[in-house]
Order: sequence, then C-alpha cells, then structure tokens
Amino acid sequence: MKITELFSVQSLKEMKLIAGETGKEREITTINMMDAPDIIPFLNPNEFLVTTAYHIKDQPDRLLDLIQAMANRGCAALGIKTKRFLHEVPKEALTLANKLALPIIELPYELSLGEIVNQTLRAILDHRAGELASALEIHKHFTSIIMQGKGIHSLLEKLSQLTQRSVHLVDHHLMPIAEPCTQLEIFSSLKSDLDQDIRHLALATNRNLSFSVISTKETHTLFPVNMSEKKSAFLILTGSVSQENHLAVLTIEQAINVLSFALMKEHALRQHERRIRNDFFLQYLDGAFTSNNEIINRAKEYSLPNDTDYLCVAGKLDNENNDHMYTQRKQTSETPFEFIEDMIHRNITNVHFFTKNNTCILLFEMPTQQHELVLQTIQEKVAKTFEQTISFGVSNLCYSFIKVQTAYQEAVEALSQGERSKKISFIQHFQTKDLTELLRLIPEKEMSHFYNYTFKDFSTCKPEEKESLLQTLFVYLETHCQISETAKRLFIHRNTVVYRIDKCEELLGRSLKDPEATLQLRVAFQIQKLLAPRLHIHNHEPKT
Repeated sequence: MKITELFSVQSLKEMKLIAGETGKEREITTINMMDAPDIIPFLNPNEFLVTTAYHIKDQPDRLLDLIQAMANRGCAALGIKTKRFLHEVPKEALTLANKLALPIIELPYELSLGEIVNQTLRAILDHRAGELASALEIHKHFTSIIMQGKGIHSLLEKLSQLTQRSVHLVDHHLMPIAEPCTQLEIFSSLKSDLDQDIRHLALATNRNLSFSVISTKETHTLFPVNMSEKKSAFLILTGSVSQENHLAVLTIEQAINVLSFALMKEHALRQHERRIRNDFFLQYLDGAFTSNNEIINRAKEYSLPNDTDYLCVAGKLDNENNDHMYTQRKQTSETPFEFIEDMIHRNITNVHFFTKNNTCILLFEMPTQQHELVLQTIQEKVAKTFEQTISFGVSNLCYSFIKVQTAYQEAVEALSQGERSKKISFIQHFQTKDLTELLRLIPEKEMSHFYNYTFKDFSTCKPEEKESLLQTLFVYLETHCQISETAKRLFIHRNTVVYRIDKCEELLGRSLKDPEATLQLRVAFQIQKLLAPRLHIHNHEPKT
C-alpha cells in the first residue's frame, strides 16, 4: 500500500506527515521497529521504520545519517515518536528529508510502537487481501469471457477498459493476433523500431519490458505470453506499467494467464487440423487413394474443390547442407515454414499451405497473375526475419484438383532446374518439354471437344467397326503410314489394313497424305491417352 493510504486507516489517523511530502506515493510492503544504534545495516527497500529515537536523543546528527541511508536503500518512510525522547525533529533533518523525498511521519504519543506496527501490518495485509480478491474476481471474469466463447478480442477489450490503456496482442513476429476496436495502429512502427533483442530478452527473463517507439515517441510495455513450447506471443500496453501499481500488475497477470491457456488451446487445435490436412495431401501426392471419387470427396472436406484452377508452388530454403540428416534439415526449415504458413493464413486468401520433408507447398486456388508478387513478398519477409533466402518452383496451371499431383511434379522439377543453375532466391516457372505437357495446359473440356470433333464422323459406324478402324488408324500413324508394319503389329492381312485406311479416309473426307490432317489425328490420339481414364474413351493402342 502507499503512504497516503496509510493515513486513511482509522486507528492511525493521528499520524502527521512533517517532511518529504513529494515521496508520499512511496510503496510500503513491511514495517520494522528498531531503536538499536546499528539500524542502518538492517534496512530494507519499501520498509516503514518506526522508532522512539532513543539511540539518537543525545546525538541528533546521527538522524541525518539514518535519513540518507534510508533514501539510499529505497525505504518507504521514517516514523518518529516525538515528545518521548526526541522532543522535535531537527530542521536539518526535515530539510534533508524534503530534498531526498523521504517522508518523515510524526507518530501519536498515545500509541505504543507495538500498536503502530500491528495496525500498520493489518492495514498492509487488508490492502493486499483486497488486491488479491480483486485479482481473483478479474480472473473469473476473464475466464468467463473465454468459456462463453466471446473470444480473445472481447478479453482484450475488457483489459483495455480496466487498465485505461490501449492493448495489443501480437505473435513473436509482431503480427497482430487480436485487437480491440479502439486500437492505435502501431504495428508498422513496432516492426521497425522494436529490436529483436528486446523480444528475446523478454522471453529469456519472462518479465515485462518497457520501450519507446521512435516514430511516435510513445512508451509501451511488453509482456510475454506463452502459447506453446516453442512459441510465445506478446501483450503490449501503451505507457509504462510500474511494479508498484499492484492492482494493474495483478490485472494484467490474470489476463496473461487466461490468454496463455486460450492461445495454447487454439494453437494445439490448429496444429492438429494442419497435421491431418497435411497428411491427406501427402497421401494424395504418394498415390495412396485408389479412385478419383475418393480423392475428390476427401479434398472437399478440406475446402479443396475439384472443379477449379490450381497453381502449385514448391519452396525450399537455399544453401541447405545436404550432409545434414533429415531431422536436422526439418528443424532448420520448420520455423520459417511456420512463419510463411501463419503469414498466408492471416493475409492471403485462396492459398493452401502444406509441407513435405524439407519442402513447402503453396497451392494457389483460382490463381491470378498476383502469385509472383505473393512469392516475392514471402521471400522478402523470410530474408528480413530469418536472414535466410528461399526459392520457389512454379507449375503450369491445372484445371482440377485431380491434376494437382502432376502440377506438384512440375513445381519440384522447376525448383530443381533453378537449383541446377546455382541460383538463389529465385522464382522458376516450369518449362514444357513435350506435347503431352503442352496439352495439359488446355482445359479438359476443350480437349474433349477437339477429340470428339476430330472423330465425329466415326459415330455412324457400329461400335465394333469404329473400334477396329480407330485402332488401325492409330497404329498406321504410329508406324509412319507403313501398311506392312501396321498389319504385322495388328496380326491382320495387309489388304485388311488397306481397306480400313481407305474407309477412314472416306469417313474423314481427307487424305492421310495431308500433313495437317495427320497432325490433327495425332493430337487427338494424344488427347485420348490423357482423357481415357476420366472420359471413358477407349485406348486404341494394340495389346501386346
């Protein structure tokens, strides 16, 4: 309790402050009664010393030494029972006490020192009990806010009301977790002004630290909030928070305790959801599912619709030591990857994040031309935060989730291409190398339309005849239009091949000696290879 609050105690109301009035806000945590000549070595901070001054009645100058020593040790006040042995306090002592802001209190003659000590201790304990009772009520209220599902946002608003300060909750990268409606926008300045060493010191000492923001000239106090074994958040309040302001400190401590449990719970749930989601994606990439329907249905559970466009990006930290064990590499990349995932979760929509070994995977849903800007921003923030560089390989656009497996392979290949070029902090796009990869860039609907248009005239044939004609045409084109080789591969007579090719030219209305016609047919057969499993198109390659 403060010295000013001591005067409000009914049994001590006769006490008078006779010097050091500027120090009346000093904190009293204990009281001591001493009349021995060697008092000074036993003085303690925030101590209220009461005495009859018996040991200095014949040497008033020793009172000056006592006052100076009490000020040096941070004592709260000196209480002297006058009209007992020391009839009045020397003016020199009063002057020194005023200079040092050390209160000197004249104690009532009617009360013994024992009674003064007892009454003061009772007042201190009552005051402390009141603070603890208030803290308990505040803790119950904060807990109730979370238990009722009102969320961290409402808790911070209540804390802001109780402390009369703006309150911010940020993660260990100073990214806002939750903010009351009346927040000041300080995060941009905090990121540049709050040195990383301050955050590390706050975590290491597990105590609050005060700092001033250069750009705004405002003081803020930083409180660590545990949210997992490896991660901590920070509660930031405007202004400095003195440890002597017990009620404010207790209020903040209760808020931190409740916030810590709430953040731990959210973090654990989020990690569990991420792990399950990531496991599904890895199983899909490894071909663990037996049917497309199973993949599509499972993907829907994780908000990954099949009928949409995707762009797959594979990322890896540069300059990794390949001699390191897998676990060491994973530990090296885990923190930056978590940072990227949190950044995407908070700021970027329609981007799904996964990890596989020491590679991160960004799946852009319905991508636009802004994906390169997103990747560049990630590179800049990783370099600034971790002093590491990261590179990305980008796939071609695919038109359904089923095709993401191929897109992932393209992204990894693009990443490998950049690594083989000895580049760092690059964004490498996949380069198409053959016709099949080129066709994958075309929407399936358009490919199906091209296939059906090319062979539309064969629909007039019976199914068995259509199948034999298309199979013969396929092998004929594959053997560079050699009739004998076609007959050999199909185990049929040469004249049968001639008849079927003539029939095909008749249905197509074009000669197979026309390069443009054969090119169209070859492309159609390549499309057939890609779409046969999904569109139930017969594979016209001969069985061996």
